Amino acid sequence: MEDIISFENITAGYGRTRILDNLSFRVSEGEVFGVIGPNGCGKTTMLNVLTGSIYPISGSLLFRGKEIGTLASHKRCRLGIGRTWQIPRPFVGMTVYENVLTSAVHGAGLSMEQGAEKADDVLTEIGLLDKKDILSGELTLLDRKRLERARAMASDPEVLLLGEVAAGLTETETKEIMALVGSLKEKKYTVIWIEHNIETMLNATDRLMCMAEGHNVICGDPGEVMDSDIVEELYLGKEI
Repeated sequence: MEDIISFENITAGYGRTRILDNLSFRVSEGEVFGVIGPNGCGKTTMLNVLTGSIYPISGSLLFRGKEIGTLASHKRCRLGIGRTWQIPRPFVGMTVYENVLTSAVHGAGLSMEQGAEKADDVLTEIGLLDKKDILSGELTLLDRKRLERARAMASDPEVLLLGEVAAGLTETETKEIMALVGSLKEKKYTVIWIEHNIETMLNATDRLMCMAEGHNVICGDPGEVMDSDIVEELYLGKEI
């Protein structure tokens, strides 16, 4: 399969603080690529670099072979890179429908008529159509996480970046969200997915990368990665 994302020796951070240190990995088209690692290892910073929230200090970021490391966030969205957040960030004063419509029009570049159709389709798929007229700030956490998926999908992404979608949910709610995420692969999305739920990472990803101190320390088959000594030491706390 063709590489859709190439992270090549990227160093990045905030001010004088370096978080990513020559991080390299590649993601193939249609792949579900999981990312694990201890808190502070750079997982969220990696997503921030991908979306253009911060720019690399050095290295190269390619989307379908094209350098996008200095491209503005909204232009990356139009190229086909969408993101959800661990803590949902809806426009709380807007309805569920208005949130998704905004993503379709300003993210995907659709007309109002096309955006309205897209919003209805996505809300139906996600299971929020019956709540379309509710202010997003009044939703439960589970529904706000559903709305995060809907907003990202309405921007018509090729690559969907997921940030700890199960955080803060009950076990039952987690299973529902995970089933929803699992359906993304069936729809041919390329997914880069940060998650602390180990069972999910084992069962729902094609490849798994473990990060530590801004590095890619191991990447490959999920079972082999989780069984490796280095992951047991760095991520599970086992001493070798």
